[in-house]
Amino acid sequence: MNLLMDRMESPIGELLIVSDGANLCVVEFENGEDRLETYLHKRYGDFTLKQADDPQGFSNRIRAYFAGNIHTLDNIPVATSGTEFQRRVWMALRDIPGGSTTSYGDLAKKIGKPGASRAVGLANGMNPIPIVLPCHRVIGADASLTGYGGGLDRKRWLLEHEGVQLNFHKRLDAASPPNAGRARSIKGRNPARSEACDAG
Repeated sequence: MNLLMDRMESPIGELLIVSDGANLCVVEFENGEDRLETYLHKRYGDFTLKQADDPQGFSNRIRAYFAGNIHTLDNIPVATSGTEFQRRVWMALRDIPGGSTTSYGDLAKKIGKPGASRAVGLANGMNPIPIVLPCHRVIGADASLTGYGGGLDRKRWLLEHEGVQLNFHKRLDAASPPNAGRARSIKGRNPARSEACDAG
């Protein structure tokens, strides 16, 4: 399998963008090369990863998102693996409008699995295309941020960037500085996507 990869800077650190030549397959946070390689081997078996500049225009679309056009990602073609349940959760994320949030419980109801909020949280934690499949828009039933594979600082930054008014930080580290969600405090971290979301 021949895959294309671009590296792009963003306000929340470097992002790795992987395309199969037609669809966006992965968005990985900085320092995640090992995790990315493990995921791609599991998904494709043998593959080659070729450096590319803005494959299929995906990188520029993501840059436009960070520049303020939060709807530019809405129709980017994506290709995911995962179980049927995971894919249902990930596709349902695209129905959450930018600038709004939903709870894990409400998302579980939306896909016809009421009571599966924790399983929805776990699926979110395995989302291979964060930001584009916006799992950051899912929060706890008590309006707390709960978990995020890219780290809570990034989740808070993304929500604030989209215009969500955050007056809840119940599960954030009390020692976090007031601007912990800003780019200068986020870059250089190495959060693990396998961190499970707490469904709250």
